[in-house]
Parts: sequence; structure tokens; C-alpha cells
Amino acid sequence: MVQKAIYQGNSTTCLIWFSVITIFIITIIYFSIYLFIFTELNKLIKKRKYMKPRVKICCISSLEEAKQAISLGASALGLVGKMPSGPGIITDETIYKIAKTVPPPIATFLLTSENSADEIIAHHKRTLTNTIQIVDKLTVGTYQHIYDALPAIKIVQVIHVIDENSVEEAVKISENVDALLLDSGNPNLAIKELGGTGRTHNWKLSREIRDSVKVPVFLAGGLTPENAAEAISQVEPFGLDLCSGVRTNRKLDLFKLEAFFSVINKL
Repeated sequence: MVQKAIYQGNSTTCLIWFSVITIFIITIIYFSIYLFIFTELNKLIKKRKYMKPRVKICCISSLEEAKQAISLGASALGLVGKMPSGPGIITDETIYKIAKTVPPPIATFLLTSENSADEIIAHHKRTLTNTIQIVDKLTVGTYQHIYDALPAIKIVQVIHVIDENSVEEAVKISENVDALLLDSGNPNLAIKELGGTGRTHNWKLSREIRDSVKVPVFLAGGLTPENAAEAISQVEPFGLDLCSGVRTNRKLDLFKLEAFFSVINKL
């Protein structure tokens, strides 16, 4: 009986030790797998330091330009309505024709200089894009009024980055729109500059805005194949917006456009 008890005791002890060792081995295996995955992800993050931004090609003036931009990788097209100044202005009829042919995954932005909610709604109904880019301040009516009238539409508000006040303005407006677009215009001039200036602005202010708001931020203003990487590094925007930087004599330049996407695709 004693021997049997000793034998049973030894068997129980062996079983316990076997279980402990098995659990230990399984823990080591799981830890090794976790460590491997963590190491590989860390390598990937270091290799790709910045998220690849979306690219919006603005000032699209024809069906041909729209097809060219999309074929090279554009996520969105900018279609410029009536403006007080700047390049790329086309008729509402042309905007409608282009927007109608663009495939669903691509966003079509109506750039409107109207600053009344009712006028913006009317402008959109003539063009039927899937996004409205308001390039001036909304002074009459509210964003909510636009959303109520056009519930399927996204609204992107342009902030012309001039000084620290622009940061304050951006943070306040960001609560009412789907995204912000930071540009280098100046709406305070006698003849307003509302985009297409070909100038960069203070990217430190843009970064401050990007870090202070919860909505996606597009960066615009003087972007070219030469400064795109630096712009991404400094601001880390959700998207980039280009017009003059990929044009020659106001026509879309495929060489410049390919060079720009080459920079983006290396990120």
C-alpha cells in the first residue's frame, strides 16, 4: 500500500512537472512568435516612416486631363469654378461633364468661391461632384445647412495659412467639416487669391494645424516633385493637392506628374 501510494505520488509529481514544462515551452514559443512579429513590424515602420498621402490633382480642365491624372494614381480631382483670380477655371457645364465620367473610387472636388450656403448648394447642383471645396470663408448660412440640403456630399474647407490666426481658425472650423485643405492664398487682398498661387507657406503652421485637428488635412501651395518629400516629412498630411507644380504653360505636364508620383511611391 505504501509503495502504491509512493508510486501514485511520483506519478502525480511527474504529471505536474510535465504540465509545467509544457506550459513553459508553449509560452516560449508564443513569446518568440510575438517577438518576431514585433521586430518585423518595427522594421516596416522604420522603412516606411511616413504614411503614403493621397494625391489630389487640381485645375483639371478636360476629360483628357482627368484620365491622365487618374491613370497615374490620383485619388481626387479638383475642378475649379468661377474665381476672382488663379488658374484652371472652367465652366460649370465642363465640371459636370468631367465629374459624370469619373469612376466611383475617385473623389471629384468642386472648388467654389461662393461664401453663402445657399449659393454653394446651388453651385453644386449645377455640377454634381461628390465633394465641395469651399475656398473662401463661409459668411452667410452654416455648414449644417449645406449638409441638410446635400446629405451625401463631403465638405472640405480651405484655410489660407497666413499666420497664427490661421491655426485658430482651422481648429474652430474643423469641427464642422469633413476635412481641411491648407493653401497659400490671401483672401484679404483687393483681388482675392483663393488658390493656385504656386507659393508655399509656413509648413510649421500647417503642422501645428495638422496636430490640432481631428479631421484629415490636405496640404496645398507650391508643391512640386522637388519639395514633395520635404513637405510630407514636415507636415505628414493626409493628402497633397497640386496644380501649378505639375503643369507647364497651364497644361498638365505628364513628365512632372510622373516625377511627382515617383517620389510618392518611394515612401
